[in-house]
Amino acid sequence: MSRFAEAIAFAQAHEVPWPRDPASDPERWGVHHSDPPPYNRLRGPVQARGGVSGVIRMGDREVAAWGEPDRADLTFSVAKTYLALLAGLAQMRGLLDVEETIASRLPGIGFDDAHNRAITWAQMLEQTSEWQGSCFGMPDQVEHHRRVSHDPKPPQGEKGERRVLQAPGRYWEYNDVRINQLSLALLNVFRRPLPEVFADAILRPLGGGQDFRWLGYDDAWVDIDGVRMQSVPGGSHWGGGVSIGARDQARIAQMLLDGGRHAGQALLPPEWIARMQQPCAIAPFYGRLAWLNREGAMFRAASPQSWFMVGAGGHYVWMDPAHQAVVVVRWIDPAHSGSFVSRVAEALA
Repeated sequence: MSRFAEAIAFAQAHEVPWPRDPASDPERWGVHHSDPPPYNRLRGPVQARGGVSGVIRMGDREVAAWGEPDRADLTFSVAKTYLALLAGLAQMRGLLDVEETIASRLPGIGFDDAHNRAITWAQMLEQTSEWQGSCFGMPDQVEHHRRVSHDPKPPQGEKGERRVLQAPGRYWEYNDVRINQLSLALLNVFRRPLPEVFADAILRPLGGGQDFRWLGYDDAWVDIDGVRMQSVPGGSHWGGGVSIGARDQARIAQMLLDGGRHAGQALLPPEWIARMQQPCAIAPFYGRLAWLNREGAMFRAASPQSWFMVGAGGHYVWMDPAHQAVVVVRWIDPAHSGSFVSRVAEALA
């Protein structure tokens, strides 16, 4: 652990300035405050959080852990990558073809109009779909002109200000409403609650899943085959989302680093994992619901082969094939994430 001690101490000294209990100071907790009213409110449950925590693995072995690595905390948009894993699982099971249009397989769930029926699963996974509509009462326009820290595109309008939509595949936008629509589509493919599928097919085979939860909005319920099921969001922007421990996050990342395999079992196809790391044609910093570090786009100190799951509130899951390393850090101040990565990269080298 000594090689990483400085980086760990740095992370613990730079906790995200959100309150630990959202109820104690709700105006300083979360990311929904920047949305135009009436959408600037929570629609699902949230919970008190722990402090800065994390795990480092090298060569399939845990070499460092700090904070509360087993505490199941909200992890915000790290859950987007989990949706990409579920899409890979669905393709492996023959439930979808990533290059087909969603409308051709799932009529009647919001992809049938002239604009949306051309959208493919791949475009939803790359955030280039330009899907238009409302998902459980949230219009896609809420996320127009959203600013996210690793998007190099300069601001082009005010958050929530309507912009002219492009043809599917022609514009990249980080849009949580569209991600929630993707989640709804995957629910209709599996016809089973996604948290159950994820836990049974991925988390439990990895030896994890203790205290794992994936919750939806209070009103995000649908009827499938006569069974009432909750559709879950790909983040915690408006509440809900994935609660999971850092060790479980590291287990998932290790499986990805190992090409979808664990203990001799193929949990996901290696070609799917490889494709997640290929840059989007119009957004080379992004793969399939994962952030890429090609040419040091995210963190100059990290290897260019590195890729990341990222969530608001200072959540980073870093997979570094060059060093066969996995790094999870939670609740670090994003303004200091680059310095943390630099310290870890120096220790890895």
